[in-house]
Amino acid sequence: MAKAYLVGSGIASLSAAAFLIREGGFAGSDIVILEEQDREGGSLDASGSPETGYTMRGGRMFEIHFECTYDLLGSIPSLDDPSKSVTEDTFAFHEDFAWDDHARLVDAAGKVVDAHSMGFSERDRLELVKCVGTPERLLDGRRIVDCFHQDFFRTNFWWMWCTTFAFEPWHSAIEFRRYLNRFIHLFETFDSMSGIYRTRFNQYDSIVRPLMKWLDDQGVSVQLGTTVTDLRLAEGDALTVEALTWTRGGTTEEIPLGPDDLVLVTNGSMTANSTVGSTGAAPALDASGAGGSWELWETLAAKRPGLGDPSVFNSSIEDSTWESFTVTTKDPTFFELMEKFSGSEAGKGGLITFKDSGWLLTIVLNHQPHFHEQPSDTYVWWGYALFPDKEGDFVRKPMRECTGREILDEVLQHLRFEEGPEILDHSIVIPALMPYITSQFLVRSAGDRPQVVPEGSTNLAFIGQYAEVPDDVVFTVEYSVRTAWTAVAGLLGLDRQPPPVYKGGHDPQVLVEALQTMHRR
Repeated sequence: MAKAYLVGSGIASLSAAAFLIREGGFAGSDIVILEEQDREGGSLDASGSPETGYTMRGGRMFEIHFECTYDLLGSIPSLDDPSKSVTEDTFAFHEDFAWDDHARLVDAAGKVVDAHSMGFSERDRLELVKCVGTPERLLDGRRIVDCFHQDFFRTNFWWMWCTTFAFEPWHSAIEFRRYLNRFIHLFETFDSMSGIYRTRFNQYDSIVRPLMKWLDDQGVSVQLGTTVTDLRLAEGDALTVEALTWTRGGTTEEIPLGPDDLVLVTNGSMTANSTVGSTGAAPALDASGAGGSWELWETLAAKRPGLGDPSVFNSSIEDSTWESFTVTTKDPTFFELMEKFSGSEAGKGGLITFKDSGWLLTIVLNHQPHFHEQPSDTYVWWGYALFPDKEGDFVRKPMRECTGREILDEVLQHLRFEEGPEILDHSIVIPALMPYITSQFLVRSAGDRPQVVPEGSTNLAFIGQYAEVPDDVVFTVEYSVRTAWTAVAGLLGLDRQPPPVYKGGHDPQVLVEALQTMHRR
């Protein structure tokens, strides 16, 4: 029987395992997931307790046209009610707790800005339309800042867009163009964020745990603490993996592959080298060099052309680092003040960005509980900043040098809350510094990401954020799931392919609404 080896246990690998079973007819017992960490889930992480504080490096947003994700999760029972799928649970949660943001942007005086207007000049509109319409091949090696006048980066649109999707001016114009085209249908409601979907709990509890239970029930094995260091390729023009080498518990083994065995590799990691701090300590930047999945990709790319160029994405951490923080408290004061400030019930307000802050801070109050086992007397919220190397406006030092308490102090002073000292004393704040978090957005050219199934491959595929899928957008769960489905369908020659990427720009009604939004005053 054919076996499948999946390198990494992020959402791409977990999805690929499910597709191998559901679409490819594999027995779960013939699928092995190899993970170097001590826990599955990859970047979809969340953990902690009320006593030590909860932490999550990020929170992913969804929208109605994540067809691959909803198709996959439509066959996975939810954590709380096995009669409902994860997809059904997500849609039901959106019905009950859809975002309706009334405080998307806050100015330097701590006042809510009317973000209904995008704040465009005629020049901004023309440059935006030009970027959307420029063929991707003409944007090779270009940055967003190369396509727009400096005034564009002071519009309401930019502040909302960059903090929703984590773009920075020096990021790839190719990726920015893809996002504009992919999410043009969200323009009309972008200030209220009502077109954004979220899972009932954090993504580890809402997606990883139910998916892992389903895979476990199917007999899929997960081998933790295992680092795959090399793939031995057969001689000749065809791209065929003959064996894989892994290190586990201090022992190195080479595992030969049968003629029908498959290898699916998550190449690269956006949360590699992440470090966490605490309420009283800043996180220490890990600049020791990307390991694990990055090193494996480097090893493979050096063997033959056509397997991408990892150095494009992992060699300039100053351009891909940002910082998030998770706050845990048993004191409801902050939630009560924020509901009054924002005009929205906690969990329904969406992102709040301090547009003039040096760090470019954004916070969000999640629907409670945000962790599955979180007690009813405990509150958890989250925030992040795109410029952790810049000086704060009140705590006069770079965010990356700040303790969790200092980061929370900066937020509270932006909000002008008199109860700040009380909130500080009752909060656990865990910051997370991520040197590669936006590396998939770095300036690139065609070929820098390998194809999901490279030309000539007989049994090797790449999945995740650093494999190439035309038209779709990285830094989304949908992208990882789509690469997984594409890999399984391609390697097995299946008739059923992933649904096409949604292209709202081909819908005249969507285009009209987007243009009207761009002219809104």
